[in-house]
Amino acid sequence: MLWDVFCRVVDNFGDIGVCWRLSADLAARGHSVRLWADDASALAWMAPNLAPNHRVEVHAWSEAEGLSDNDALTPGDVVIEAFGCNPPEPFVLRMQRPQPPIWINLEYLSAEDWVERSHGLRSPVFSGPGAGLNKWFFYPGFTRATGGLLREPGVIEAREAFGHSPNARSEWLACQGVAPMAPGEQLLSLFCYEPAPVGELLDNLAQSGHPTRVLLTPGPATRLATQWLSTHHLPPTLVLHQLAHLTQDNFDRLLWACDLNFVRGEDSAVRALWAGKPHVWHIYPQDDGVHEDKLNAFMTFWMRDWPIDLANQVRGLWRCWNGLCGPLSSLPAPAWPLQDPRWGVLSLVSRQRLLEIPDLVTQLLGFIASPR
Repeated sequence: MLWDVFCRVVDNFGDIGVCWRLSADLAARGHSVRLWADDASALAWMAPNLAPNHRVEVHAWSEAEGLSDNDALTPGDVVIEAFGCNPPEPFVLRMQRPQPPIWINLEYLSAEDWVERSHGLRSPVFSGPGAGLNKWFFYPGFTRATGGLLREPGVIEAREAFGHSPNARSEWLACQGVAPMAPGEQLLSLFCYEPAPVGELLDNLAQSGHPTRVLLTPGPATRLATQWLSTHHLPPTLVLHQLAHLTQDNFDRLLWACDLNFVRGEDSAVRALWAGKPHVWHIYPQDDGVHEDKLNAFMTFWMRDWPIDLANQVRGLWRCWNGLCGPLSSLPAPAWPLQDPRWGVLSLVSRQRLLEIPDLVTQLLGFIASPR
């Protein structure tokens, strides 16, 4: 089938990252995709190979807004608006035909209970160019009553092969310009939003005395770490390494290589789940504070059946990282649960629960093929 995927870039990486992974997965399964984005610039480094390896065409959003100049363009079999972005009116008007395309609103990810009740619901359109059409809500999620998570075929097998190869980590790090690791040195990746308490984290790592290397992604992580460096002396036990922008495949390998991953938003957070390593999620902050409910709902799901002491330590770290409690230094000892081997073991247990749920694209294909 031909799919039209619409993406408005609110966050420079997350929105287009999700839409590209979705488009690439559909294309790998034999479908053709037109990805309409108002800012596709990040794909230059995120997915530099683009169409040669995928049946994906990337189009500027403005092309869909000016359809009067392209009479040959017809909406495909399925139209996906990512995160309620509202496709351009001229495009929606062309969806009015005897057999209109299936129109799906791919929503944001949440572990809250209401997602199960809302997933798959019909939303009739009563006004505007889409009047008379139906829109269907498709919610990613963490249970079988939701749409699942993006997980392209083979990614878990690739992850396991990387983990079992004795040289994969060192070879990948060398390709990124990272010097060989010292014995016992722990490796962290840092990808965050601007409000993250990066300085407090580096204070904690510097004072711990444990040999640690932090891989800084471009943007707020590098900027905040540079600010901290301007007023602090870097101890010999702490090494900071600035990374260049990574392709999506290399970002996955970054998560596979590290002992602890700080991730943000939706796309990198899901990839951290598939990595199966300890991680800390910086959820997208919202002015009305509803992100706290979303964070608490996910922590409850992810840490279900974990020992109470470990769950409380990790929850405390997550909440402080998200600005929902005091500074990191206020956490009770032990405030740094990375040294607890249970965190890594239980992350794999929690991941296994997710692997038992069909992935998002498989469910999406089933949804459009079934009577609605």
